[in-house]
Amino acid sequence: MKSKGLIFGIATGDALGVPVEFMSRKHLKTNPVVGMRAYGTHHQPAGTWSDDTSLSLCLVEQLIEGFDLNQLSARICDWYDKGYWTAHGAMFDVGIATRNAIDRLLKDVSPLNSGECDEYSNGNGSLMRILPLAFYVQNKPIDERFKIIKAVSGITHGHTRTIIGCFFAIEYLLNLLQKQEKFQAYSTTQNTVRDYLLSIQTKHAELELYSRILFDDISKTDESEIFSSGYILHTLEASLWAFLITDNFKDAVLKGINLGDDTDTIGSVTGAIAGLYYGFEQIPNEWIQQIARQQDIEELCQRFSQKFDK
Repeated sequence: MKSKGLIFGIATGDALGVPVEFMSRKHLKTNPVVGMRAYGTHHQPAGTWSDDTSLSLCLVEQLIEGFDLNQLSARICDWYDKGYWTAHGAMFDVGIATRNAIDRLLKDVSPLNSGECDEYSNGNGSLMRILPLAFYVQNKPIDERFKIIKAVSGITHGHTRTIIGCFFAIEYLLNLLQKQEKFQAYSTTQNTVRDYLLSIQTKHAELELYSRILFDDISKTDESEIFSSGYILHTLEASLWAFLITDNFKDAVLKGINLGDDTDTIGSVTGAIAGLYYGFEQIPNEWIQQIARQQDIEELCQRFSQKFDK
């Protein structure tokens, strides 16, 4: 059940990061996260996950029923409006671009046109929820994969820069699903994504922004040069870096979270990658036992696995 590792990896990394979101790296150097904490930034009980997990679970549930952009958008609106798939019945964290897109959806704007597309709307709000999509697109040709990723991201974030980040992350997960070793999978992903983005005439300025991921080896970057903000590029770099420089789930997720700033999303993205690669069994049981709505997530994982795990 590779998908169970990814889904619980998202929830666990998210819940570990929620109490210290927005805290600085300097602060976390002296008081690092080593396990689940209660309260903190959002004053939530230990094991509480945020929008990253809520919206990922909305996608998981939608994919079980069948790919439908309108129904997925309705689920996202229900999360925002009614606390659907929240840890404790109420939404407590939402990004600006995501909120703006949901406001449009609630006014019956199509999900094909709801996402913000300007250069200043390149937060990590679609990357944080899109990773389960890897299981749906795994046997589709690359043109179709890119089109689906673009559409799902575009519900809230439609700029090319964000699409590139989501595309790279999904392609990396697909190579890990093929049981490639993580550095081999990274190299394969670099080649595939570079070639494809060039073939569709992606602006070179956008590719250049991703040079440390696409052309260099992000794992060779010094920690002082890894940023951990909510910017799509920073989140993807930080998550890949934390995964590549460690050799187990626990260390990867804690390395990412203790970079500070957007800790819940870096935790959830790193957790997704590491959970898929190392497997559910490698997620510390004491963390799993503290996850809010653990049984509900377990049941959803079972349904998803029956449909998508090969």
